[in-house]
Amino acid sequence: MLTDVEVRSKKTEVAITIAILMASIPLFLAFSLLVLSSFSKEMMTNLSLESFRFTIENWINVLQGKLAFTGGIRQNILKYTFNTALVALGVAGVVTLISALSGYALSRMNFRGRKFLLMFLLMLHAFPGVALIVGVYLLYRLSLPSSPSLVTTFSFMYVIVARAALEVPMATWLMKGFFDSIPWEIEWSAIVDGASRIRVWRKILLPLIKPGIAAILLFGFLAGWQDLIYVRTFLVEPTLATYIEANLEAEYSHMPLIAAAGTLYLLPTIIFFLTSQKLLLETHSGGIKG
Repeated sequence: MLTDVEVRSKKTEVAITIAILMASIPLFLAFSLLVLSSFSKEMMTNLSLESFRFTIENWINVLQGKLAFTGGIRQNILKYTFNTALVALGVAGVVTLISALSGYALSRMNFRGRKFLLMFLLMLHAFPGVALIVGVYLLYRLSLPSSPSLVTTFSFMYVIVARAALEVPMATWLMKGFFDSIPWEIEWSAIVDGASRIRVWRKILLPLIKPGIAAILLFGFLAGWQDLIYVRTFLVEPTLATYIEANLEAEYSHMPLIAAAGTLYLLPTIIFFLTSQKLLLETHSGGIKG
């Protein structure tokens, strides 16, 4: 027999689930129309199958790097995908490494200005990337190497660091929360046995916060994969985002081809989320013993 508190809790869970499902309907419909249009000869504006005429020609043309309905210059779509993945993985790696180190320091070390630094991190996260683009562009121009052979490599490094800088403040806060949930006794016992702080951080604490690391990796990857403004402004090589954006409003573009390119652009994000979902939902508290 359920108590009144349990009944109210169940009703709240059901209400939240229904609200989430209702909010997800527009996204599900939009994604369904995008996928169906990528396999159709005409762009679909509703889920009626009367206008759906199956074809794989759109995907063939996209994989050949051609978004034009008749002809068009073929481009290296695999290279654009590699460029996008390079930026996304670079941003995810930088954000995760910096936030894991800084989150540990803010969680375990009591130093002067700690509270101010925590508040300052929140202030930094409040600034949108577009508002900072002028200053970031000025730094880019001042640090641009004079050798043309180094410009491409520098542009990749600069975009990764600049985009990661926007994600580090919130990622640090999240990492700090995960480190705060680990009892100090676990770390202290290892230090007493002679382990250094770095070894404790790497060998003991990081394995205990795998869900946090997975979450930061996922959010960092999404930030780098979906970015358009920074890659368009600073990156010499095109990515999938700039490739699709450049062809979206072109007069010769065929919208089902754009839909196929958009679906291709979304696939790695969906795969990354599905493969990381189990780890994100894990809780490490049950495996921790004092």
